[in-house]
Amino acid sequence: MAPENTQKWFLLIHQIPPKPNALRVKIWRRLQQVGAVAIKQSVYVMPLSDPSREDLNWILKEIVEGGGDGSISEARFVEGLSDDQIRTLFQNARKADYDKLIQEANALLADWSTESIDLRDPVAKGALQLSKLQRRLDEIGAIDFFQAPERNTAELLIRELTNQVSDAPAAGTIDATALGDLMGKTWVTRKNLFVDRIACSWLIRRFVDRAAGFKFVAGPHYALKSDEIRFDMFDGEYTHEGDRCTFEVMIRRLQLQDHGLGPMAEVVHDIDLKDEKFGRRETVGFNALLTGLVAMQMDDDRRMTEGIKLFDNLYAYYRRQKRE
Repeated sequence: MAPENTQKWFLLIHQIPPKPNALRVKIWRRLQQVGAVAIKQSVYVMPLSDPSREDLNWILKEIVEGGGDGSISEARFVEGLSDDQIRTLFQNARKADYDKLIQEANALLADWSTESIDLRDPVAKGALQLSKLQRRLDEIGAIDFFQAPERNTAELLIRELTNQVSDAPAAGTIDATALGDLMGKTWVTRKNLFVDRIACSWLIRRFVDRAAGFKFVAGPHYALKSDEIRFDMFDGEYTHEGDRCTFEVMIRRLQLQDHGLGPMAEVVHDIDLKDEKFGRRETVGFNALLTGLVAMQMDDDRRMTEGIKLFDNLYAYYRRQKRE
């Protein structure tokens, strides 16, 4: 008997005639559009929900009308493939979508920063380019069932593009001239930590407040309480500014002077923004360690604790390099 805390899923199991090939391609595309992922050949899974049921029912109808057959069932996984592994499949599928969007957004930011143009001029098509990226972000978000880590970076980049089109000031205006003002605060960020948020957590614990508390929230928007500070999220007191990730922004605004932080910021920047701006040789290996950590630890508290240890090691490496 399956444990009560296991997740329920919808499974679509189908057979499609080998010809015409157009039907097979059509069904594959439809499954990609609704966010289903394959766990075996001709076996697709989606989280149990009314929208998932409706999407799969329509796809099954198309399969049958095309001469194939199939069935939809509710399932729990009790042996072999685990719920966490399935969630990772969904996150990896969306990672590819977000990565492409992030690359295009970075390219657009670079173009806008080097060209002397009025982005609000219809001739410049700034609003049109932004609208296309925003629409794609919405489409990916609609099938991002388990909050892929790359989602936050994509959202922050779209927001920066929006600020440039509307000529709005960058987010984050808190006065950080005295670190004492930041002591005893609870630091709030989005769930599903990855490189930038883990790096910022490390920075806060090491240079700001060793006893700092953290809160991980589900949505992009959060109503701030008097004893809280938001970071690496929409409307955050510390978040992306221009082509800087939040880790870079925090170092700059807190006026931290430490020769180990410069190369660390370059590694974090390249992993988070995926623009290969600095190209440090350590970046690929460190990215692999963080990606493995995310795959192993679904709990954000544990992910942060173990991630801070990784950043401790990276910091020690750069400090030792300087001494040598």
